[in-house]
Amino acid sequence: MATIEKFEDLQCWQRARELCRNVYEITKIGDFAKDYEMKGQIRAASGSIMDNIAEGFDRGGRDEFKQFLTIAKGSTGEVKSQLYRALDQKYITSERFEKMYDYAEIVSKQIDALRNYLNNTDIKGRRYKKTPKPN
Repeated sequence: MATIEKFEDLQCWQRARELCRNVYEITKIGDFAKDYEMKGQIRAASGSIMDNIAEGFDRGGRDEFKQFLTIAKGSTGEVKSQLYRALDQKYITSERFEKMYDYAEIVSKQIDALRNYLNNTDIKGRRYKKTPKPN
């Protein structure tokens, strides 16, 4: 596994960024654009995913990083719930809902995988590369 030097190298951050971009895209259209409260909530939640991954990584410690990943994962749940609200209000189509929900689920699973990796490695600092265990 390659050493991760910056949060932008993390696939879960890259995917969270794409999810956030898609959220902004759908909230610019039709009645969704006029529902300022909901638009603000889903935008904030989607931004929170990528921001917490970045902040946790840049803190430099494994335990803090895991804590921020937990917050990021919670924000993916918030986005998924808000997608249901958008669907129920007919702000998005069921096809768009499914696509975005599935993508949010991928982000959530990648965050879990990274948390599990951090739980199973003995590194403590900024570089998140699994060190081989002695025989």
